[in-house]
Amino acid sequence: MEPTSHRLLWEPSPDRVRGANLSAFINLLNRRHGLSLGGYDDLWQWSVGAIPEFWKAVWDFCGVIGRPGEKVVDDPDRLPGAKWFVGGALNYAENLLRPREADCPAIVFKAEDKVTRRLSYSELCALVSRFQQALARLGVAKGDRVAAYLPNMPETVISMLAASAGGAIFSSASPDFGVQGVLDRFGQIEPKVLVAVDGYFYNGKAHDCLEKVAQVAANLPSVEKVVVVALTRPMGEVRDALADIPKAELWDDLIADFPPAEVKFTRVAAEHPLFIMYSSGTTGVPKCIVHGHGGTLLQHLKEHQLQADIKPDDKVFYFTTCGWMMWNWLVTGLASRATLLLYDGAPTAPDGNVLFDYADAEGMTFFGTSAKWIDAIKKMGLRPRDTHSLASVHTIASTGSPLVPESFDYVYEAIKPDVQLASISGGTDILSCFMGANAIGPVYRGEIQARGLGMAVDVFDDEGRPVRDDKGELVCTRAFPSVPVGFWNDPDGVKFHAAYFDRFPGVWTHGDWVSLSSTTGGMTVFGRSDATLNPGGVRIGTAEIYRQVEKLDEVMEGIVVGQDWDNDTRVVLFVRLKDGVELDEALAKRIKDQIRANCTPRHVPAVILSVSDIPRTKSGKIVELAVREVIHGRPVKNKEALANPEALDDYANRPELGT
Repeated sequence: MEPTSHRLLWEPSPDRVRGANLSAFINLLNRRHGLSLGGYDDLWQWSVGAIPEFWKAVWDFCGVIGRPGEKVVDDPDRLPGAKWFVGGALNYAENLLRPREADCPAIVFKAEDKVTRRLSYSELCALVSRFQQALARLGVAKGDRVAAYLPNMPETVISMLAASAGGAIFSSASPDFGVQGVLDRFGQIEPKVLVAVDGYFYNGKAHDCLEKVAQVAANLPSVEKVVVVALTRPMGEVRDALADIPKAELWDDLIADFPPAEVKFTRVAAEHPLFIMYSSGTTGVPKCIVHGHGGTLLQHLKEHQLQADIKPDDKVFYFTTCGWMMWNWLVTGLASRATLLLYDGAPTAPDGNVLFDYADAEGMTFFGTSAKWIDAIKKMGLRPRDTHSLASVHTIASTGSPLVPESFDYVYEAIKPDVQLASISGGTDILSCFMGANAIGPVYRGEIQARGLGMAVDVFDDEGRPVRDDKGELVCTRAFPSVPVGFWNDPDGVKFHAAYFDRFPGVWTHGDWVSLSSTTGGMTVFGRSDATLNPGGVRIGTAEIYRQVEKLDEVMEGIVVGQDWDNDTRVVLFVRLKDGVELDEALAKRIKDQIRANCTPRHVPAVILSVSDIPRTKSGKIVELAVREVIHGRPVKNKEALANPEALDDYANRPELGT
């Protein structure tokens, strides 16, 4: 097995530590509570032992607008079911639209090289006000649902702010979703208003959406108005096309009657529904996960200001679509008075440099992306430190899948040597992170820096005992604010409880296979625990194999699953190779030798097969479970959840898997 070296790659300068929000927060706690907390480890330990005091301090330090109530949390050991900010009231949108200079930049938007827009704070507030008035005329009230079938563009943010300001519930899906995928999501929550787009740009081309919008609207009987935003075509052309969509109206026409006014905020209880998110849906109809105003806001403020060190002059970017939780995470950056940098389109078109160009052009300070994108540009041979300044970038964040140690090396060698590389991990389930950045701590090769503040994260073995320096289940043992309000249409909470609390009662079990270092306090993710391989009864994380396979130049990426075989499980590896490369015996042997030399003999696949594509969700995560179903001849329950369902055809009925 390749040893873990805990090799130090970066640490913040003394000036950076002194100027960090987290240092000021520690000083606040030391004064307020008579403590002598010295650094992150001390703070984390205190934060999970003094949960009410910690979260009240986050509220105060981040200047939350609203009333915290008489009790921060009624019982920090009740999981699930703890009530937060009892008797208090706040509004998520009010905190995002907190006062600042009228001409302060709020949003910059790029749709590849086709569209660029800028909104000042006053312009954003004006548009939110106008759309809020339009929603009111349409009869949208507290608790109603507003659904967005939109790209990552200003109107998505505006729709969300206008809806949530009045206590309505917002939900979104990316326009690359197929009709059934949208209906599987929005059909469950019955929105009153659907906001959609005429089309979107990807790889330099405009992709029409109006036919899909018409089909979606026709199959959502709850929708009383379809509002269409023009992006890819002139407004007049889009207006004419709406004649074929019942109840449809152009965005600009809808808001034309409403002059800008003050945005009206309805303060609600912390658990009042704010967002409805969706599980990936690859094993059935997606679960509708409901998140509240208080938990979402407090978690994001903590992660932005304390862990990522985001400040009012920061320009915050995350490459995401509106079908991924990182969109929600990104837009909360407005609550820290940061400027949002939105991008919609292909992240590598045309030559892989588009996001780095954007970073330099706008002075990006926080650069968020996915591990797969970092792997992709590494395979392309890009060296941005030789072609771009990136002087403004202080943090590069990565999530979506485990960031392998070699990609840590690549960031520091080829992108920027003096940057905090923040690998973060959490999920849609909690709309935040269990582990992530430590703004005042070091970065070690291959490790997520730290457990999240206020998050009693641990690693359990199969018997529910804490383990260190060994693999186990990622768990959280005490209450935290962003525990979901529940699942939509799950009144007794049966499905919700089964999803997270059946394995270890009273403990959140997340479904990630991880380890926690007793040396550094860092964490490593080895993949989903429900996708771990089990040959000969030994559990193997899939990320361990991917790390080795993707070191080989011939291999673009891989996906590995367990196949039931001879009363055991055998490891089957599928690889997508570079153009012109064939999987011959010599390459198969090299792959096996690479895995055997750096892992264990049990990691070595029994079968290696070449495929043309790797199936993935809309947010870019590979779907081992779907491939496992296909190779066993079982149906994949919800192919609409996949970005490329046709890729699964390459895995079905492979004769090599019958011998």
